[in-house]
Amino acid sequence: MFHIDWNPVIFNLGTLEVRWYGIMVVLAIIAVIAVALVEAKRKGLSQDIIWDLALWCVIGGIVGARLIHIIDKWEYYSTHPDQLVNFAGLAIWGAVLGALAALIIYVYIKKISFWVLGDIIAPGAILGQAIGRIGCTINGCCYGLTCDLPIAVIYEHPLSYAPHGVPLYPTQIFHMLWNLAGFIILWLLRKRLKTQGALFLLWLIYFSVGDFGIHFFREGDKYLFNLQQAQVIDLLILVVAIPLLIMRFITAKKTVNIADVPHILTGNDRNPEG
Repeated sequence: MFHIDWNPVIFNLGTLEVRWYGIMVVLAIIAVIAVALVEAKRKGLSQDIIWDLALWCVIGGIVGARLIHIIDKWEYYSTHPDQLVNFAGLAIWGAVLGALAALIIYVYIKKISFWVLGDIIAPGAILGQAIGRIGCTINGCCYGLTCDLPIAVIYEHPLSYAPHGVPLYPTQIFHMLWNLAGFIILWLLRKRLKTQGALFLLWLIYFSVGDFGIHFFREGDKYLFNLQQAQVIDLLILVVAIPLLIMRFITAKKTVNIADVPHILTGNDRNPEG
């Protein structure tokens, strides 16, 4: 078993705690922006749009992450209203949904294709999620159920959020490895998937599948149908994203790109009498 005795607090500024988790969140945001800038340049989109959009998505992501966390832990916050406005708890799906809401509003105002921007953001988004899970691992949040396998982790530092001295499933590491593998997959597919929106929807589907499965090994309150809140969101995302992905592929197959017409006409099947 692996013992974690890492102090999740780097230093204190008065009553303010600066945690490794916060540092990893900042690094995750930087990673998302950096990858999006690379992809925007490759696709010929102005990088100013990415910088502009980043501010929208960061604000939307933080608000969404906090809101979903409060809803999930409402029994606690209903009796501790003084804790409502802080950053002690953030939900990953809330961050994703909040950022998506900001993206939708942004593209509507700026009249830019949602699918184009979605594909540009997708690889960096899942890389950012992987980096964020490093913070979860140090922090001790998002911890797993008790485990007697050799892969179990035991948190020993008193400031860790996880139960101390108890062997647990390393669910934070499960999330991190799943998301890192997802980044590699999306990065390799980004030039092959020509259908607009396919990469973006594939990110949502891939992440939801992994998140749904890993939550069976995570500590958490049951929300609906004996599932945790995140698992319910995972299923809703899959119900929407999978049909959308199929529809995007069908629509793309039926649509003939004007730029391909000269190539088609000069092919072996060209009708000489036409």
